[in-house]
Amino acid sequence: MIESKKILATAKKTILSESHAIAKLVDFLDENFVNAVEIIYKSKGRLVVTGIGKSAIIAQKIVATLNSTGTPSLFLHASEAIHGDLGMVQRDDVVICISKSGNSPEIKVLVPLLKRFGNKLIAITGNTTSFLGKESDFVLNTYVETEACPNNLAPTNSTTAQLVIGDAIAVCLMEMKNFTAEDFAKYHPGGALGKKMLLRVGNMLETSHKPIVAPDSSIKNVIVEISEKRLGVTAVVENEKVIGIITDGDIRRMLNKTENISGLTAKDIMSINPKTIKSTDLVSDALNILEDFSITQLVVVDNNEYKGVLHLHDILKEGIV
Repeated sequence: MIESKKILATAKKTILSESHAIAKLVDFLDENFVNAVEIIYKSKGRLVVTGIGKSAIIAQKIVATLNSTGTPSLFLHASEAIHGDLGMVQRDDVVICISKSGNSPEIKVLVPLLKRFGNKLIAITGNTTSFLGKESDFVLNTYVETEACPNNLAPTNSTTAQLVIGDAIAVCLMEMKNFTAEDFAKYHPGGALGKKMLLRVGNMLETSHKPIVAPDSSIKNVIVEISEKRLGVTAVVENEKVIGIITDGDIRRMLNKTENISGLTAKDIMSINPKTIKSTDLVSDALNILEDFSITQLVVVDNNEYKGVLHLHDILKEGIV
């Protein structure tokens, strides 16, 4: 059985090897990278990313990143391209071809066809003097000295380098397009990320759970209202305006201090100037307020009209953290 120390040592060695390979990429950045990014930015067409083997898998991830960050892109498998899929490439498209060696048989067949179509070709390769490197308009060098693989065979450092260059292209394009978090939300409406960027406070309010008492309500009625609405809080409303809130914590503190509560009313124990938020605000903004002030509820108010209470637990249930 392999010792745990040896497993950890191998893992650390792999991570350090890949991080070193990535760091070296900085030295390879030149005008080729600048020109490649500018060509993509100015293009009236789409960005087509192609590759073979492990490079094809990296190409798919780069395409996914580009699409979600505002650069229309599509993946073209190099071997399928020469069997009909080349038809998806349009005249104004820019093509990125990814290959460690730059001399794969499929690449040698595909590149001349792309050149014949007149598309601008960007190479991401670890061999700048390869067939791909020589035939491309712009060459992005992803050379690595060795792979993290102990046999120096399985693509590890090289594919990580390809991925990082793809990310660098995507981030540069984001900045050039002034791509914002709101823009990202448009392309990523699903999952936790989508909810964080799109979900509004009003979407989470339940009108049936709208705790409310008057300033002269008895403590008994306050306790009943808090218990029935199950939010741990109630708003104190006078003339349709929120003048305070009472939490279950306020109730506990009152009971510790006062033996006779028969003469007390809501206004006697309420906290004034509660933290509020509008129903049109993002739930993620509400979460930030809750965390900043170490509270668990926010009163929702639109134009001085009480709408309800947003609870921290409801936000966490939606997977927004």
